[in-house]
Amino acid sequence: MINNKVLGIILGGGQGSRLYPLTKDRSKPAVPIAGKYRLVDIPISNCINSDIKRMYVLTQFNSASLNAHIKNTYHFSFFSSAFVDVLAAEQTIHSDKWFQGTADAVRQSMLHFLENDFEYALILSGDQLYQMDFNHMIEKHEESGAEISIATYPVNAKDATQFGLLKTNDENIITSFIEKPAAELLPDWTSDVGDAMKAQGRNYLASMGIYIFNRDLLVELMKNPDTNDFGKEIIPQAIETHKTLSYQYEGYWTDIGNIDSFFEANLGLTDDVPQFNLYDEKGIYTRPRILPTSKIAGSILNKAVIGDGCIIHAEKIERSVIGIRSRIGKNSLISNTYMMGNDSYETLNEISENHIEIMMGIGERCYIHNCIIDKNCRIGDDVRINGGPHIPNIETDTYMVKEGIVVIKKDATIPKGTNIG
Repeated sequence: MINNKVLGIILGGGQGSRLYPLTKDRSKPAVPIAGKYRLVDIPISNCINSDIKRMYVLTQFNSASLNAHIKNTYHFSFFSSAFVDVLAAEQTIHSDKWFQGTADAVRQSMLHFLENDFEYALILSGDQLYQMDFNHMIEKHEESGAEISIATYPVNAKDATQFGLLKTNDENIITSFIEKPAAELLPDWTSDVGDAMKAQGRNYLASMGIYIFNRDLLVELMKNPDTNDFGKEIIPQAIETHKTLSYQYEGYWTDIGNIDSFFEANLGLTDDVPQFNLYDEKGIYTRPRILPTSKIAGSILNKAVIGDGCIIHAEKIERSVIGIRSRIGKNSLISNTYMMGNDSYETLNEISENHIEIMMGIGERCYIHNCIIDKNCRIGDDVRINGGPHIPNIETDTYMVKEGIVVIKKDATIPKGTNIG
């Protein structure tokens, strides 16, 4: 079934500097997550599970790997109107500029959108972790007669200054909006959020960056070339003249736009009952791979998520996510680590013929703690990486430290005996 009323538009974001170095060679939606997925799989899967199967992904930085992932992943029936297409910023007779913001990205891509029949445009972010049935939001949008709907999420005072906050009337119609308010303004922006949220101190309604626009209104709003961003310009201006609904969501949701939140979101998957449930009947979709089951020998595993095709001889792995095709040598201790895995295997013949001293993966007798290991890294024997607040922020050719988290860069080689932290 396809929801022909709705067109999905997924914003891939800009350069992704807050997720650097994970975005050094790839766009933000292409960053690997949970050991086998990409960030873009989250909004695409939410759409598919809501019977929304016509989607555009807008991006402009390092989009080659994102293109390849989407091309190899989302295949629909030859007779179906379903599609997932990537739209990168392009020069046209109307514009020779890159996307200047979220609204400008939509404006520059409108020509492609309008080739489709739809009543509502569902605009999503490409860097959030959540599971939502968009049909509920669409139903509320229709029932209220709104022209715009914004998904909202209760947050606490600490987080409130990082979001756009809003106030509503008794019918959940938005009456005022402020983008990233200063802390001293927060007392004026508390909302009625329900008892469960109040008990957690989450008294402020934040925009999730998930919007529904009626088609005709979106076309009209995009005619103004001076508005480049939804949160800073389009939404604050539109609520004055157009009926805008707040759709309050109270499930699990997190913005994973920086290294710290990205790290915690991944490690949170190792909890006994993770807040983000990958084991749901309506799961998250990704590229199907023909990989063997993982092989583990002599290892103690505690709160570990292990991807397919791994060969593990570690002494212990604790509170860690180990991605596909990972190799970990004997007597190594891994904790609080997200290892993204490898894009391919190195065979024993390749290792011998090419005189490879350090194989892809983690060597023997290593100690790895508070670390993100990007794809295809080589960590030699007897390497010690001990991340934590005691390490200052630093960047080298092979790794970067951000807020105590050591990030080993994609394709990096860490020599035998290296000590970081």
